[in-house]
Amino acid sequence: MKAEGEIGRSLGKGRVITYCLIALIALIGLADATYLTVMHLTGDDALCGGGGDCSKVLGSAYASVGPLPTASFGMLAYFVVFSAAICVLFGYNSARRVLAASVTLMLLASFWLLYLQAFVLHAFCPFCLLSAALTFLLAGIVLATPGTR
Repeated sequence: MKAEGEIGRSLGKGRVITYCLIALIALIGLADATYLTVMHLTGDDALCGGGGDCSKVLGSAYASVGPLPTASFGMLAYFVVFSAAICVLFGYNSARRVLAASVTLMLLASFWLLYLQAFVLHAFCPFCLLSAALTFLLAGIVLATPGTR
């Protein structure tokens, strides 16, 4: 167990800030994906702005995989990214690979889901777009930070 004050000491101040930022972005994404999951499960899209696009996306055949809402996979992914970033801060350097792999899978899934919204459904959910933007931001940070891949 590390002594008090040793969290992130081997990383350097810039890296500590980077991994804290990754964790914060992941928490925002987790909140967004949780909200989408609850909206899907309850069928309540009132907070989507009243537009039909949100209903169309959340009600589509692509909004679930079997009994599970697609957004629930996002919840899991954001939780893994948050956990991996925190683990790196505590000195578990092998978590960097988990972080990079998770963000890569999230990026591929975001591209697929954006394609579906744009070219299949012809409708955009603002909360889904927020999730995609957060994933692109995470991918940019991971790519720009040496040692995270």
